[in-house]
Amino acid sequence: MGLSAYDSKDVVITFGPILLGGFAEGSKVKVEQNEDSFKLAVGVDGDACRVKTNNRSAKITVTLLQSATCNDLLSAVHNEDILSPSGDGIFPMSVLHKYGTTIVAVERAWIVKPPTVEFSNEVKEREWVFETDALIAQIGGSLPL
Repeated sequence: MGLSAYDSKDVVITFGPILLGGFAEGSKVKVEQNEDSFKLAVGVDGDACRVKTNNRSAKITVTLLQSATCNDLLSAVHNEDILSPSGDGIFPMSVLHKYGTTIVAVERAWIVKPPTVEFSNEVKEREWVFETDALIAQIGGSLPL
């Protein structure tokens, strides 16, 4: 068994022309398919059938510090999308581990809603949720040293 390494700085996230940055402590990005790829149907006699769902939709959640300038950029994109009848807020999105083999690529992603806003005597987080109708992902590990 070889040795490998991981650094969260090596995970690069883009949404259209925006290179996301200013991440909060903890979870930087989470990618989750909305529905299972396959379901099992079982009849009363115990006969089973594996059913492909064909639903490749997914949510991509990115957690930024409230002080991150990317909040301004994402907010502007979302506001333009709301005001536009033609999907001006739909962009390609990617999550890439530079020194690993995980690649998430989507042709069409959009911001679901603005994050919850909270102010206190500490720096808070802004959780941006994106959605796509066609997730393409290669889930891998880190490259060996």
